[in-house]
Amino acid sequence: MTLTLAMTCAVAVGNVYFPQAVIPLVAAGLHASPDAASLAVTATQLGYTAGLFLLVPLGDRLPYRSLLVTLLALTGLGLLVAGCAPDLPTLVGAGALIGLTTVAAPVVGPLAAGLVTADRRGAVIGTLLSGSIGGMLLARVFSGSLGEWLGWRVPYLAAAALTLLLTIILAFTMPATIPPSRQSYPALLAGSLRLLGTEPDLRRSCFYQAMVFAGFSAVWTCLALLLHGPVYGMGAQAVGLLALVGGATMFCTPLAGRLVDRHGPDPVNLVCMLAVLGSAAVLAVGARGDVLGLTALVIGTLLLDIAMQSGMVANQARVYALRPDARSRLNTAYMTCAYLGGSAGSWCGVRVYEVAGWPGVCALVASLAALALARHLVALSRSLRFHPTGPH
Repeated sequence: MTLTLAMTCAVAVGNVYFPQAVIPLVAAGLHASPDAASLAVTATQLGYTAGLFLLVPLGDRLPYRSLLVTLLALTGLGLLVAGCAPDLPTLVGAGALIGLTTVAAPVVGPLAAGLVTADRRGAVIGTLLSGSIGGMLLARVFSGSLGEWLGWRVPYLAAAALTLLLTIILAFTMPATIPPSRQSYPALLAGSLRLLGTEPDLRRSCFYQAMVFAGFSAVWTCLALLLHGPVYGMGAQAVGLLALVGGATMFCTPLAGRLVDRHGPDPVNLVCMLAVLGSAAVLAVGARGDVLGLTALVIGTLLLDIAMQSGMVANQARVYALRPDARSRLNTAYMTCAYLGGSAGSWCGVRVYEVAGWPGVCALVASLAALALARHLVALSRSLRFHPTGPH
């Protein structure tokens, strides 16, 4: 079951990220500008954000098996529509549907967190996140290489087949569960908003992830434009191969989870934010366009991936510890804010790239990380004030 849940996270998350690697191919195939083609990525991320808010709270109300099977089936249909899209508006609309329904990973997270004791929660979150990271990385490699070889439609159609196959597997293997809440759907939605107002640690976790994920999305959305453009002149599969280097992140998140279990989430957050600032400086060298620049892109994206994902482990461990009876609603609030940041980062990144190029994107990442770091230092100073022996 653990393997099945990890695969579910991998496929669901991969459906959000694989379109990033085929933006130039979509632009050429549908005779659109790269700016317009990037709307397919933005629409998927905005749809995912909407799904987090509208659908993930149902994990507190509905049996997990029926919820996951329904969501994955709808995602598969959306992918089929996208793969057959005759024009860009249809692709953008299908992308929004894909994003809306491919929220299986944040549905699985609260389920797994409730099955273990508090001192093991970080390790479990890190392990599930490894599955999500694997899906994200392999999806970019798969879509970039397959798209370069057979065209941009084939990655969408292959993802549809994989998603529908997983739907069938879950329908027969997922155990029956009893929902923890009997609240109405409007009450569940209101509960997510209410928790944002009443839980300060939830708000700061949301802010941390929104800022860091915005920078992360800006980098990966614009990376395809940089590598495909005149500076490097590489194909779409280059983005996928570069993403594959980030596979080391899969081994770092379980370690981050154990560090969270041992020392708490705050120290892990601090190190991750400093690492994002460092990654922005390294990535800026990538504007050179030579071997040194390509090496900087490899090192910088790896550092950024590790920092973003490890920070997510710390943030989710903090959030899940707040209200055991409302973990899906807590995760809804947290993930909605995170992906709002990611969607804004993709949109802003493309526009900054058009005006200031790759150095402008790196400056955007550094600015967002600095905002998160400043907020975190304020929280640490308050913690030290109330707990002179150290943060608790």
